[in-house]
Amino acid sequence: MSARQLADDCFAQDRPLLPAADALAHLRAAARPVTGVETVPLDDALGRVLADDVMAARAVPPRDNAAVDGYAVYHGDLAPAGPTVLPVGGRVAAGDHLGRDQRRGEAIRIFTGAAMPTGPGGGPDTVFMQEDVDVTGDLVRLPAGIKPGANRRFAGEDIAAGARVLTAGQTLRAQELGVLASLGQAEVAVRERLSVAVFSTGDELSQPGTPAGDGMIYDSNRAVIAAMLRTAGCAVADLGILPDDHDQVRAALAAAAETHDAVITSGGVSAGEEDHVKAAVAQAGQVHLWRIAIKPGRPLALGQIGRVPFIGLPGNPVAVMVTFIRFARPFLRRLAGAPWVEPQFYPLPADFDFEKKAGRREYLRVAVAAGVDGRSVLRHVPGSGSGILTTMVAATGLVELDDATTRIVAGDSLNYLPFTEVLS
Repeated sequence: MSARQLADDCFAQDRPLLPAADALAHLRAAARPVTGVETVPLDDALGRVLADDVMAARAVPPRDNAAVDGYAVYHGDLAPAGPTVLPVGGRVAAGDHLGRDQRRGEAIRIFTGAAMPTGPGGGPDTVFMQEDVDVTGDLVRLPAGIKPGANRRFAGEDIAAGARVLTAGQTLRAQELGVLASLGQAEVAVRERLSVAVFSTGDELSQPGTPAGDGMIYDSNRAVIAAMLRTAGCAVADLGILPDDHDQVRAALAAAAETHDAVITSGGVSAGEEDHVKAAVAQAGQVHLWRIAIKPGRPLALGQIGRVPFIGLPGNPVAVMVTFIRFARPFLRRLAGAPWVEPQFYPLPADFDFEKKAGRREYLRVAVAAGVDGRSVLRHVPGSGSGILTTMVAATGLVELDDATTRIVAGDSLNYLPFTEVLS
């Protein structure tokens, strides 16, 4: 695992109520790719992280071609005023060639994507759309006014031969896969998926699908975390629920660190006597960042077990989602070979008033709605408890309020982070 581990002191920093900006800066500085490289077919590459730059071995398109169905001509053969009548001397379909040079003074029937014929002076340079011309027998009547080069695509117009078209670290979407296919590639080198072990902790938790005793609750956190990890492109190992027992927690975390690239837990990182995770990690490695000045999610713990990154998420499900989105996701994506990317916020006006304490970053659950003038506004989702997971269903995203903000009023522009940016 040495090639996929971090330095012993990668997180080394700790102070009470660490500002969120400091925690993010430290995470960003510590993160580096830890995964290996594999080659996969394009069919299996969606959502994967590109391992190497892609250089174009050929131009796209490889030759000048027609952008429409119509007639290829030399613009110099057209009358300067009024229509021009030319004989139709041949036909070129997509994938075919005329088989000779196109002569001056003739038109060639051509179809979309077909290679422009060769000829004197570089060949014909203009294509008339078939809807704009009149054909009688072997003659075509061409209207005046077309510009030179109309409806002609140039070789290399999309991609020049030898150009860098994709950069290592990009996440491969449908459009990137299309570019690779256009270059003739059937497979691509990508980063291996980051392997992440996931635990929940707490004697009060029951596994969904089993009977829950009096006072027990079903564990939703692992389902949420596993889904967010898969959305982020990780390979997930769901290792179940850890009891509130220090020795068992320590042994399970140490074993998971032996075979995975990162370990994530939820719960057990507060300061209570039954919160064993933080102490177990401190024995097996180090906890460097703890008690971040955020709401929800203050008992977020970040460290390492041996040299494997550890992320201790809070126990309440809303805090789990908020801290994962804002802290864990960009860090894990960087470990997986992608660049560190700050989430994209969008300015939208508030449709509510709100007050908060200074000195901490706060995240509000909001939904986009139509205001009285029909423009989009942000409405505060009712219910502020960090254990009310249904508020995340009702919300379309989060608003991030910085440390200095103490009050917002309706009409204020807010930093809105849609869930579509980070959960899909």
